[in-house]
Amino acid sequence: MPQYILFHKPYGVLSQFTPEDGARSLAEFDLPKGVYPAGRLDKDSEGLLLLTDDGPLIEQLLNPRNQKPKTYWALVERVPDEAALQCMREGLRIEDYTTLPCEVQLLEPQPEVPPRDPPVRVRKSVQDVWLEITVVEGKNRQVRKMTAAIGHPTLRLIRRSIANLQLDDLQPGCWKSIAREDIAWGAASSAGTTRSGVPVRYGRSVAGEPRNSKVTAPRRPGAWFNKKS
Repeated sequence: MPQYILFHKPYGVLSQFTPEDGARSLAEFDLPKGVYPAGRLDKDSEGLLLLTDDGPLIEQLLNPRNQKPKTYWALVERVPDEAALQCMREGLRIEDYTTLPCEVQLLEPQPEVPPRDPPVRVRKSVQDVWLEITVVEGKNRQVRKMTAAIGHPTLRLIRRSIANLQLDDLQPGCWKSIAREDIAWGAASSAGTTRSGVPVRYGRSVAGEPRNSKVTAPRRPGAWFNKKS
């Protein structure tokens, strides 16, 4: 039976099981055998990664013609004005291509996210803000290039969703199993939740904490990724 895993990739981890140039890899997180990433996140990006041994599903997700939306939270340098955000929405000329229209907004209120190791460079004289950006393309480092093109470099990037699959309160280094029925490409559903009664497995590569403890329902969404009230 195919396996479907949602994993919160931490900063500095490669989207592969083989270590390379001293970087951390997926091998240290006790993931089920036989699964592979359906797509990638850069080593310096964080957030939702889908792993599976379902080859046709991987092909469907990676096929650019299917245009699966992916949503990111991007911490950018300085506060973009509405004109800059509108340029992103309409499409930007980057290198040898023009990006497709996307959705982008300034997150209000600004979200609370866990500290990163190493921490993001902070300049007291510059205000950094979180944007929410939804794209349907998957070009190399596209979101970072888009924010740089409007003059607001990305300092930190977290993928929050892939189509209807959501990161929710899954913490860095943790993963959970979902059912095939939970993957509804393009559906406006209760994204990221599992069917009632479907076992969810959490794994974490943290000393002193249990791995793969079983529960019968997803944990209640907490304040880990909630916006400030």
